[in-house]
Amino acid sequence: MLQDDQAYSEMGGYIPPYSTEFGYDMDREQPLFPADSQGFSSPVDGKPKIFLMGLRKSGKSSIQRVVFHKMAPNDTPYLESTHRIEKNDVSDCSFIKFQIWDFPGQFNFCDVLFQPELIFKASCAVIFVIDAQDDYHEAVNELHKILKKALHSNMNIKFDVFIHKVDCLNDDQKIDIQRDISQRVMSAAEDTYFDSGASNLYIGFHLTTIYDHSIFEAFSKVVQRLIPCLDAFEELLDIFITNSMVDKAFLFDVSSKIYLATDSSVVDMPTYELCCDMIDVVVDVAAIYTPHSDLVDPPFSAQTGATIMLNNDTVLYLRGINEYMALACLMHEESLEKMGRTSPNISRSLF
Repeated sequence: MLQDDQAYSEMGGYIPPYSTEFGYDMDREQPLFPADSQGFSSPVDGKPKIFLMGLRKSGKSSIQRVVFHKMAPNDTPYLESTHRIEKNDVSDCSFIKFQIWDFPGQFNFCDVLFQPELIFKASCAVIFVIDAQDDYHEAVNELHKILKKALHSNMNIKFDVFIHKVDCLNDDQKIDIQRDISQRVMSAAEDTYFDSGASNLYIGFHLTTIYDHSIFEAFSKVVQRLIPCLDAFEELLDIFITNSMVDKAFLFDVSSKIYLATDSSVVDMPTYELCCDMIDVVVDVAAIYTPHSDLVDPPFSAQTGATIMLNNDTVLYLRGINEYMALACLMHEESLEKMGRTSPNISRSLF
């Protein structure tokens, strides 16, 4: 049996999936809820928790190391299996304030000693990782059990499924596997939602791999579902791109390369990858030319800016919002002059 009482004792009470969940109220020092009668202490920092779950060897630990610890994907095969709950506090260098809890694959949620009701009340979102290269029937069955337990405890919890390790599959295989998994999961989930009295059934399904930017985009979608002011951000970006003649705009969390919001036009992967690569270029150049004593992580500020001219009359434009956030845009060359006149007002316009 797993021995993880210390980890459980830190999980805390239920944190609502809205309002202060991302630490926008930076001065808040008091817990959202007092310690409950069953020994679960409320988190002092008020950060929401995202649970990362799945069977053993599905790639959970590799995902969080690549996205939040900047580990090279080629180094992840040397990671040891997770044997206890591992907490990753995403707050030190990020505008986003939340915690990732990486659960071991052999975790038994049916054991009453683990108090699943309190565990899922502490979560705002669950990411279930399925290895697309393995027989996924056992994983789907395990997901059904977790869905039932989670929704019984917290009907506001968000669910996303990462169909992972798709880098070795062709496009037809990806489509077939995603369709099969989504049909199996949704069929059982609809019954579970009906029995629990929940409404607005939605489970996100994402094809992911750590060897391209699909894992960052998938995590972006998860985080966006928890942002209460997402619609307002999207509307502001729509106004911004219309007035500035910009083709596409992303609001990035610099440290993780998760995009917090984008305009209402469709996101295509090549554009997102270009913007991510631009952030890497700016961070790497700053690390080279900034004195070591002045270097911060990430080396960004409201004065940070960069322009990259591509060979197809397209321009990548990056502007810092603050030390954690940046606006990345794709535009045509003739729009660059107008962008130069509006860039000092970007931060004031969005916030």
